[in-house]
Amino acid sequence: MHSGMTRVRTGPKKPALRKARVCYNHLAGEYGVKAYDSLLARAFLVEDGEQIHLTEDGRSFPSELGVMLPDNETRSRPLCKSCLDWSARRSHLAELAGTSLLSFVLEQGLARRVDRSRIIEFSKSGDSRFHAIFSL
Repeated sequence: MHSGMTRVRTGPKKPALRKARVCYNHLAGEYGVKAYDSLLARAFLVEDGEQIHLTEDGRSFPSELGVMLPDNETRSRPLCKSCLDWSARRSHLAELAGTSLLSFVLEQGLARRVDRSRIIEFSKSGDSRFHAIFSL
């Protein structure tokens, strides 16, 4: 039975952009949302109304991966903030922690940024490693 309504897909049309992309200077798309959900589920990140905070365990988790988070967050540049993902309609990690996450993914060779685009393309082994690190 056809209701006459057409399904509207929000966000980018390209599947690669929906999967993983750069949003300002942090990781967005399905992979960005998965990392955020994993950090919440493991109590590394807590939501406090409109604000989010890394817990003590959440602050040590990146250093175990070799990611150094800056100590000097400021009012204009907090350590972490949620950013509404326009393709998934859910949050991903922004600000200093989000930038560090994207840098980690690229520097560790899990993924690369596709030339002249915002697409982040994961290698097969990088994909496996990312999902192991950010398990739910």
